[in-house]
Amino acid sequence: MIAVVDSLDIGYDDVGTGVPLLFVHAFPLNRTMWAPQVSALVERCRCVAADLRGFGDSSVLPPYSMDQYADDLAHLLDQLRIDQVTLVGCSMGGYASFAFWRRHRNRVRALVLADTRAGADSEETRAKRRQLIEVARTEGSTAVANLQIPSLVGKTTRERQPDTYDAVHRVMAQAPVEGIIGAIESMMLRPDSSATLATIDVPTLIIVGEEDVPTPVKEARAMHERIAGSRLEIIAQAGHLCNLERPAAFNHLLTEFLVALTYS
Repeated sequence: MIAVVDSLDIGYDDVGTGVPLLFVHAFPLNRTMWAPQVSALVERCRCVAADLRGFGDSSVLPPYSMDQYADDLAHLLDQLRIDQVTLVGCSMGGYASFAFWRRHRNRVRALVLADTRAGADSEETRAKRRQLIEVARTEGSTAVANLQIPSLVGKTTRERQPDTYDAVHRVMAQAPVEGIIGAIESMMLRPDSSATLATIDVPTLIIVGEEDVPTPVKEARAMHERIAGSRLEIIAQAGHLCNLERPAAFNHLLTEFLVALTYS
């Protein structure tokens, strides 16, 4: 489906009834990465999965920033007449979730932060992102996918689930170059969200793949220590995209969290 907000098309899925969930995807994927969660939860929740601008079925249209992504999501919720959501963000989707919390915190019932970090980029990481922008400009999306996928998919998945590896690569290789560049620049310029952690006063679940390289377990532990009352879960034999690599384990944790919310 497509929602039109101020000349911006936002691609999204909206299925099921019940407690609203809003899924925010990783870089450089799109809303289809949440298919295993949407299909598992559709009987108990209203599942909304959105494409951030520059990806999937959303417009490839500047400006790009974490704040802009957050505002786009809020506008989508307005159109769908949803007041509050449990916000589920993976990787870059987690960065956008921090921005959403700062700008629209009254709309957040609970948070799920998967394979992400609160801190800003180091100078070394920014240098690598600048190199990736150059690759995107000169060689295109497939070259970006080739460079990114070894760190995004865990070692066990690469060895045992070639179909998952190939499916992730296909989605990444289809991402528009302008959207890729806009997202990279947004990640480079995003603020440090470490101070934001202490302000989070809604139920929060932190999930991380044991084999996550870009945002390792220590980053998840650091967030857990600073978000009061948060829950930390580590999924074995999974990397940075643990919701795709070990969907049953991820869905079990998410369902448990949602059931606890129902009775809180």
